Amino acid sequence: MIWHITKRELYDNLNSLRFALATVLLFGLMLTNAVVHLREHPMRMQKYHDAVTESQNRLESRTHLYNIAQRGPGLLYKKPSSLHFCADGGDIFLPDAVHILIRRITDGLMGFWQLDYRPATHNSRNIRPDTIKVDWGFVIGYVLSLIAILFTFDSISGEREHGTLRLMLANSIPRHTVLIGKFLGALVSISVPFTLAVLMNLLVISTSDDVQLGTDAWNRLGIIFFIAILYLCLFLALGLLVSSRVQQSAASLVILLLTWVIFVVFMPSTLASIASGFSTPMTYDEFRERREQLYIELSDEYVTRLQGAREHPAKRIALGGEYVTKDVAARERLSQEFLYQQHAQIQLGRSVTRISPVAIVQYLLEVFAGTGFERHQQFVENAQRYAREYREFVTDMDRADPNSLHIIGVREGMSQKPISPEAIPKFEDTLNLSRDFNAAAIDLLLLALFFVLLLSGTYMVFVRVEI
Repeated sequence: MIWHITKRELYDNLNSLRFALATVLLFGLMLTNAVVHLREHPMRMQKYHDAVTESQNRLESRTHLYNIAQRGPGLLYKKPSSLHFCADGGDIFLPDAVHILIRRITDGLMGFWQLDYRPATHNSRNIRPDTIKVDWGFVIGYVLSLIAILFTFDSISGEREHGTLRLMLANSIPRHTVLIGKFLGALVSISVPFTLAVLMNLLVISTSDDVQLGTDAWNRLGIIFFIAILYLCLFLALGLLVSSRVQQSAASLVILLLTWVIFVVFMPSTLASIASGFSTPMTYDEFRERREQLYIELSDEYVTRLQGAREHPAKRIALGGEYVTKDVAARERLSQEFLYQQHAQIQLGRSVTRISPVAIVQYLLEVFAGTGFERHQQFVENAQRYAREYREFVTDMDRADPNSLHIIGVREGMSQKPISPEAIPKFEDTLNLSRDFNAAAIDLLLLALFFVLLLSGTYMVFVRVEI
């Protein structure tokens, strides 16, 4: 009986104008998305490769251990995602590189490099879906949810208005059977054109030699498609809930559209603006002022202590190494504090906007597409891990030279042996699918919970409704 109701619902939908319009809209948007990605992605990759090559050439030109240790590895660049077409993630507002900062402690002593984190622009585009970029996030978050509403607003109320619901239930058909049949009918009616549009999109993209989709990318695409179907089910359940509760289809449509506008359009932007006022992180100007004050204090302390060691070269070298190490550690603590405050504010805003299902879906798509804020955090972690490896390499090279004084920080205290450029560790910005699953676990559970609650509510309303 469920299959009979499903086929009837599917037949009615396939012969409706809304099915034709939804199909044309989905195909048009997905084709536009593919064409834009094929035009923009090669330029992003070329820019990335040129920047990485230039940075590595500069690094390989250094053969003296002191220069390698003092100047650092150069800029560390974030690798563009091959799944950028799935979720733009507001990458334009996030830094695409971690910079290296070098400064002089005094006229006679140069400081060592440290990671310099440029601030991420904090605004609503860090938090809510971008309605300008025609990516999968827009198609799924906005278009697919709206189509789900248009396919279900009259599923129950329309049957009630025409009197067919009374006849159907008079044949001893269980109400849950009717509900499941209508749900499956609407799900198949929307899933088929959406799936075909997705396949067309991937076919166009995969035919280009400029976009390489490996096994990991296809696994991520499968997860993203599952998220899209789960999100579609959520709005189908919402449509059936309102249609079961309201007597007239027109009233059901108005309520659903109003709900859609509130939860999909209005709420993410509004909550993001409100959340931005909950905390006041350190600004970049304040960070620079504190960094300058730290420099002055450390420099004055070093000059004062140096006066008593000018006649003792060994003591002066040891003192210089001590202050170079002390300077780097102090600056990195300040940088970590600045980075933590910036990220904490964005995380707060994202936590607040999780009330909206579209925000949850956007975060999930960003995680598995390798874009957005979660991707930026993983890139920063990769840069910090590489920085530790780079410093360990310098220390190991110095310890391997028995003629070195093993005083990291000054030229005279370090190894004088030349270093092979091939031996210097190279930075690799990689993605980790297991880490992404851990980052997305809560959002996946929330999305599933929203669906279960709406579907349960729909069942409770429909079994008690007066026919």
